[in-house]
Amino acid sequence: MDKGVALLLGFKTELILNKAQRTALMKHCGIARHAWNWGLGLTKQILDHNNALPDSKIKFPTAIDLHKWLVALVKSENEWYYECSKSTPQQALMALREAWKRCFNKTAGVPKFKKKGKRDSFTLEGTVKILGNNKIQVPVIGVLKTYERLPQVLTKSATISRQADKWFISFRFDVETQNLEQTNVVGVDLGVKNLATLSTGEVIAGAKSYKKYEAKLSRMQWLNRHKIIGSTNWKKAQIAVARLHMKIANIRKDTLHKLTTLLAKNHGTVVIEDLNVSGMMANHKLARAIADMGFYEFRRQLTYKCQLYGSKLIVVDRWFPSSKTCSNCGTKKETLTLNERVFECGDCGFVIDRDLNAAINLSKAVS
Repeated sequence: MDKGVALLLGFKTELILNKAQRTALMKHCGIARHAWNWGLGLTKQILDHNNALPDSKIKFPTAIDLHKWLVALVKSENEWYYECSKSTPQQALMALREAWKRCFNKTAGVPKFKKKGKRDSFTLEGTVKILGNNKIQVPVIGVLKTYERLPQVLTKSATISRQADKWFISFRFDVETQNLEQTNVVGVDLGVKNLATLSTGEVIAGAKSYKKYEAKLSRMQWLNRHKIIGSTNWKKAQIAVARLHMKIANIRKDTLHKLTTLLAKNHGTVVIEDLNVSGMMANHKLARAIADMGFYEFRRQLTYKCQLYGSKLIVVDRWFPSSKTCSNCGTKKETLTLNERVFECGDCGFVIDRDLNAAINLSKAVS
């Protein structure tokens, strides 16, 4: 097994915290949110001014400009900014500038204001050291413990985030890619009934975690409808709902991680279809089932894992007729409805499962 070039890999694990540490993390989240919202309000005002008065345009600020203005106008008037790491608001403004960049490039929508308790997170930069197996030192907050063993690597920054009532730390580090020297080709057809059908004949069932817990989630939300917003019981109910959402997402991610690792580690070439997920989600009858499978997350994981294990990922054009073409003789059908789960060839009489037929056609597309 040969080693190749370096690849940036992410690691995320849950933290073990005391009350003082939880308070410190909440303060950092508050400052990151405040800096983001202040910067977003200012940049929106600049854009509105430039649209209204095109003859006297103001230069759109960089992340450095925003941070300089924050120090001069906001930080000096709010002493609680000095209780947290100086890198927290700086990183928030850098993330805001990247969000605007994606918006201007039309790869994402307009950035939104952040609300307390919704996707709380912040980034620390500077002295980030891994101490032993389950301790990590971060600026200002100090040493944090983790449930999981930490990789013994060097990292300069870390992001701390909250899901429900749990806190997680994540960071990135360089790893060397592996070359497992696999030569076999596998076609993968994603579906709603089963998550994936491989050209080898293997069928991978989807987790369908949302469908499994949908009734429970609906009842929890229904019982919470009359609670007074901000009350103790309301907060408890919100945490319970958030925990169930996290459980649903974790089950889905676990299934996808196992499948993508299996594909990338044991095959030299993996062939998938370029699915139009956003277009498929427009079909309201299938949208919930498609979202429950996690097609976008599947492709994201498979992309970096193929790089990690030295396998090749080929994405076939979305208009490739994988389902309509006979994998035995190559004859293409004119029409094929979603209800037809078995492919029957009118020319050679070949009969095969629809998804398996598509998977075999995908595996042949590379030759």
